[in-house]
Amino acid sequence: MIGFLARRFVWFLLTLWVVFTVSFFLMRAVPGGPFDGERKLEPDVKQAIESRYRVNEPLLEQYGYHLGMATGVLTEEGTFRLGFPDLGPSYRIRDYSVNQIIAQGLPVSASLGILALAFGLTVGVTAGIIAALRRQTWIDASVMLLATTGMAVPNFWMAGVCIILFVFMIPLFPAAGWGSVSNLVLPAFCLGAPYAAYVARLTRTGMLEVLHQDYIRTAHAKGLSGTRVVMGHALKAALLPVVSFLGPAAAGILTGSLVIEKVFHLSGIGSYFVEAALQRDYPLAMGVVLVYTVVLYIMNVIVDIAYAIMDPRIQLQ
Repeated sequence: MIGFLARRFVWFLLTLWVVFTVSFFLMRAVPGGPFDGERKLEPDVKQAIESRYRVNEPLLEQYGYHLGMATGVLTEEGTFRLGFPDLGPSYRIRDYSVNQIIAQGLPVSASLGILALAFGLTVGVTAGIIAALRRQTWIDASVMLLATTGMAVPNFWMAGVCIILFVFMIPLFPAAGWGSVSNLVLPAFCLGAPYAAYVARLTRTGMLEVLHQDYIRTAHAKGLSGTRVVMGHALKAALLPVVSFLGPAAAGILTGSLVIEKVFHLSGIGSYFVEAALQRDYPLAMGVVLVYTVVLYIMNVIVDIAYAIMDPRIQLQ
């Protein structure tokens, strides 16, 4: 286990460096700059602003400066030191650093993502088990119809329908904002519903395959109750495809939250990322990309460890 984690940590550092490098040069390859807009700045003013944020320096010097700050080797003034990574000030949100913006928006996005993932797993696993145990009945057909619909419907369309139904027609939840659990119910449902549909199909398929195994028939022959056979023997093996899906699901929830946060006006890092991309706020966009990379990498490591725990035949290499 220690060797596995050590190797993964080395690959983690390499992945962060590659993502940082590719993102840095791709963002600056787009024509225009962060301070180009409809209203033209005076040349002296524009030069002073670009000098303040080091935008007028050669590209490789900018890369070295931002890489040094991101690794905690350089300060904003360009002096050497070792400390916590600092992504510098935002180009557009004045008087705020990228670290401060991420610290403010990350709890919102994390709460939304955790609730959406919990909803998707709970509803999906439950529906998949019921559909497998009631195979080729109207219950099975209904669950699979709902699952197919949930996979096909875009989450932004679902968000609009939920706002019309549960905000205006039946005022149960607030339409937007952040501050209580009720603000996250509709966004988490819209974000997690498609993944609940995927999990339901995966769980149903896994359960149908496992229920025909010899050890399940042996458990029934020993007189164990149906609930104990399903929950104690079949479910663990049937959930292996679901565990493998957690990595892509986390990635989808992170990218899907960009739209959901804008629809429900949640001040998460997803909404900040959209604004940073539109306004060419390079440091803020870079910071959000790195945060997403860290979260996805950690989720993939957790999935690998969980997969090995649930299936002893798999060795962490």
